Amino acid sequence: MPADPHLPVAHLRPPRNWINDPNGLAFHDGHYHVCFQHHPYGPEHANMHWGHFRSPDLITWEELPLALTPTPGGEDADGCFSGNAISDGDRMVAFYSAFRTDRWAQPVTTAESRDNGVTWTPRGSLLIPELPEGATMYRDPYVWREAGRWRMLVGSAQAGGRAAALLYESGDLEQWKYRGLFLDRAPQPVAPGADTGLGWECPQYLHADGRGALLLGAWDPELGPRRTVVYPGREQAGRFLAGDPVLLDHGPDFYAPALLPAPDGRWLLWGWSWEARDPKWVRESGWAGLLTMPREVTLAEDGSVRQRPAAELLALRDERAVTATGETAGTAVLGTVGPSFDLTARLEPRSAGSAGTAGRLRLVTSADGTEYLDIRIDTAAGELVVDRDHASLDPRAHGGTYRVPCPEASAVSGAPVELRLVVDRSVAELYLPSGRALTLRFYPTGGAPWRIEAHAGGEGSLGYTVGAWNLRPYTMRYTADSNAQSALPDAGLVRP
Repeated sequence: MPADPHLPVAHLRPPRNWINDPNGLAFHDGHYHVCFQHHPYGPEHANMHWGHFRSPDLITWEELPLALTPTPGGEDADGCFSGNAISDGDRMVAFYSAFRTDRWAQPVTTAESRDNGVTWTPRGSLLIPELPEGATMYRDPYVWREAGRWRMLVGSAQAGGRAAALLYESGDLEQWKYRGLFLDRAPQPVAPGADTGLGWECPQYLHADGRGALLLGAWDPELGPRRTVVYPGREQAGRFLAGDPVLLDHGPDFYAPALLPAPDGRWLLWGWSWEARDPKWVRESGWAGLLTMPREVTLAEDGSVRQRPAAELLALRDERAVTATGETAGTAVLGTVGPSFDLTARLEPRSAGSAGTAGRLRLVTSADGTEYLDIRIDTAAGELVVDRDHASLDPRAHGGTYRVPCPEASAVSGAPVELRLVVDRSVAELYLPSGRALTLRFYPTGGAPWRIEAHAGGEGSLGYTVGAWNLRPYTMRYTADSNAQSALPDAGLVRP
């Protein structure tokens, strides 16, 4: 078992140091390639490289050497920032933001691999040296092929306070023509206390059958990255006709998702889940950040983006730890799980009386019951409420309650509430049948096993059907020269 009880075993990250945005996602030479922003020498955001994992099946992973490294004196001297990668015949091409502290913009440059991602050769110059007039922020290219041409979006902010995604097109990946603003908007409310931002980072374009959705990181010049928003809509004459924005993930600890078109036609998505604990604790632990589990994302008929864990992840389920069906008017202990598990639940509030909290599912992580993570059914709001205010007895962990729309939870619905919860030591990912998701971090201090409980609400009772499986770790093979090699016993990841 890992010496650090919060280091995940079924989420991608190196055993040590900092990671943030997933980058360079591509399927090439029979492998899924997942790169990510990485500081190889410490658990803080600095000295950005691209780390690199690949897998034939999303279960067995191999660490490759660092894909991108800043070039002293070069265009990316102070960091190889975010972007994406494409498979083009026998080569992979990475498009990324070239960061230097002596300029405000992060213009686009590239690197190329002809040995299936093992080594990369940077171009050494900017791909697009002249930036569009009016841009006050410029970063994070996203490239894809469509209708016989290459297309690129770049995140931006515009003079006048409007965020924008800029569109380019090319026939050869070398000469790029600026087509204009694909979408631009002034900040719009998207949730209580959240808006769509003054600038957009990490644009991603999910599209199929004439419909589309723009996934955008909402950025603020004072507060930095905030939440990930989605504009549903469709393209017309090089412009995106957008509907009302919504949150992609309703949790507090999710940002900068990246898309990967799989060879079987699915769209896969990984996001970055940052830490929710005090910086001193992060430094002491020696690591920060993780990538979410891969999600299958689809466009619904109403334009919404639906998410669920990739089907391959069912193979990580080990023995079934909990099987429970019944009804309680108080508290029912359903069973125990390890610190990494995959749970499905069907909850039916009965005779709840007046609208309000109509029951909850509780993960109890201390023997005395004072440390727990709650998922409450709010029948008045038609929402599920995830409450981490008591999820760690360590005061350095962040608290808060977070809501995800769940029409089945409404007092007038009468329908059962179904959910899937994947917990991996310090991260929880909640998925609903509607395709909505909520991601948050929490840091239990109590040792496993942990208890699963069902609690009735008010004067009513709660019917429940719950199943849970402990999770096996990913299989991970590290490179011989990995700086993480010495930490392998603590990683929770094993050699094949």
